[in-house]
Amino acid sequence: MKILEANNGALTNFEVLDFLRAKGASKDPTRVLAKVAQSEYKVYDYLIDTAARDQTRESINEFLESVESHDLAKAEILNIINIRPTNIVEIFPIIECCDTRFSDEELTEIVEIVKRTLPPPPEDANGAEPTKSNGEEGGEQMETS
Repeated sequence: MKILEANNGALTNFEVLDFLRAKGASKDPTRVLAKVAQSEYKVYDYLIDTAARDQTRESINEFLESVESHDLAKAEILNIINIRPTNIVEIFPIIECCDTRFSDEELTEIVEIVKRTLPPPPEDANGAEPTKSNGEEGGEQMETS
């Protein structure tokens, strides 16, 4: 991969991950052979645990073609690809004026396109999708006295 023009636009997480892989970033514990900066490894370590890990150019192109009929801004499309919402609630903060621009049926269709074309996020070691934690293990609540 060759960068033709620097700062030409926003990149998807997949494109950043693809660039870092081309540079030699990997999960190799030694990490001494590749010409990758420490900050780039931190970005790589983050992105490898997101949906970008399993995305392909083909899946992104299929998504872009499928969602073309909807009037989405470039930034909204970029965020949908990066975040990969799986229900209408997750798509509301991504799309500006979502409730006035789209009906529930259209939003459901967009979510279905996402599910059909973009691979799901990687599963954790226990076989479940990673969840956002509020800092409390097992969902137990702290007692306050």
